[in-house]
Amino acid sequence: MTTKAQTILASAAGLLWKVIESYGLDPEPYFRNAHIDPKLINDPRARFSLATIDKIYSELFKVINDPCMGLKLGSLWHPSHMASLGYAWLASSTLYTALNRLSRYVRIINDAITVTLEEIDDNVVITITSDDREVPTDYQQDSSSAILLTMCRANYGNGLNPVSVRFKHAGSPCSGEYYSFFRCPVEFGAEHNQMIFSLDAVNKQLTSSNPQLAQINDQVMQNYLAELDKEDIVQQVKVAIINQLPSGNVTDETISEAVLTSKRSLQRRLNEKGTTFKTILTEVRKDLALKYIHDRKLTLTEISFMLGFSEMSSFSRAFKRWTGESPKEFRKLD
Repeated sequence: MTTKAQTILASAAGLLWKVIESYGLDPEPYFRNAHIDPKLINDPRARFSLATIDKIYSELFKVINDPCMGLKLGSLWHPSHMASLGYAWLASSTLYTALNRLSRYVRIINDAITVTLEEIDDNVVITITSDDREVPTDYQQDSSSAILLTMCRANYGNGLNPVSVRFKHAGSPCSGEYYSFFRCPVEFGAEHNQMIFSLDAVNKQLTSSNPQLAQINDQVMQNYLAELDKEDIVQQVKVAIINQLPSGNVTDETISEAVLTSKRSLQRRLNEKGTTFKTILTEVRKDLALKYIHDRKLTLTEISFMLGFSEMSSFSRAFKRWTGESPKEFRKLD
């Protein structure tokens, strides 16, 4: 059972955008229907609710009905989807060093996933685990392994093949594509989701190595993790508020339930961080309002709804308090 609202780095959701485009579809409606401003994908500090992103994937599944979609994600991966971790990965001296970075920092990208490494005989076994999620299990396992192998080949070269790959799920109609993609024995119905490489391969010195660049990005990630841990409850509340705003019924009670704590405990923990639920709610609304107001595709009525205001007049008064201008006046000056 999870103990907090899970989140994903906004740039990582850019991969979902690419997947939707790859099927000849327009990604924007999918994100807007989930009440996510697409512009936030390019915000290096933004995070989305993992449950919300999973719902977009679930909607996409219904439209395309492609059992091989998880494998397709591997071909669409780019280092920018992982922010600083992606560039530290590329600058790593060996695959082993890169894999250890991934193990340490993967929760920056997606805090529902863990990656562990274990040396067994002449191999390193990489185990990928994920908390229970709303998307199909086959897709989760396929996409995680496909992306990992693409990442490794980006460093090592396309000639890299695992010793073997293991999946907990029982297989799918695209079994032939597994062998074509991974180019190694593939086991289904395994105890764990794992990828196995030879130690010789992962310890090979990489020509793309850049210790200085890797160190710079390591520091960025360490600072990000420190900030994320320090403001963990604040970040969870922000994500929960964003998810609930369109319902128009965001209260400290509904938010405490979303972050799996009591109302009293939530108040205490926020007080310890020097803030309150009302303060965070106002900050989130203001930040989103300033992003949405620049998007001419959104009407002011739509923005008011997305921010959880029951009436346009309430939104207008709040916006004027924040900026000194009404939404209409602000747009004219924009």
